[in-house]
Amino acid sequence: MEDTMKRKALLTSCMIAPMLLAGFEGQAKDRGSIRNGRYLVMIAGCNDCHTKGYASSDGRTPESQWLMGDDLGWNGPWGTTWPVNLRLLANSMSEREWMRAKDVKARPPMPWYALRDMNNRDFRDIYRYLRHLGPAGRPSPDFLPPGKTPPEPYVRYPR
Repeated sequence: MEDTMKRKALLTSCMIAPMLLAGFEGQAKDRGSIRNGRYLVMIAGCNDCHTKGYASSDGRTPESQWLMGDDLGWNGPWGTTWPVNLRLLANSMSEREWMRAKDVKARPPMPWYALRDMNNRDFRDIYRYLRHLGPAGRPSPDFLPPGKTPPEPYVRYPR
């Protein structure tokens, strides 16, 4: 009887071990994806516009404050746009919705074509990094159409 119980325990552990290892492998992949997303956010300049004070602090803004948008408007012939709170945006979308947004043309000065030209894995890794940071901050101001004067502060592009 004791021998049978030992065999059952061994058989059970042999069946469970691969599942546990697969889970750890998945966690390691997720950590790698998040790490790559963080790296891409840093080198692609996402923080320059989407993190208040990032550029003026020489990139010394704490990571807990990254990518929550900014109240500095960008005004030109298209109207006025504000940097989106990417943390709220990513947390309001599924991964599939995020991936569909990759090719959507955004209003200036967002360099949307850089996202369009990014490979899918990297674009997905940015999403996973944003989700890892979690939702924080407040929504960005709504788009203001041409001909309307935006509230201060804003950068004015020549016509």
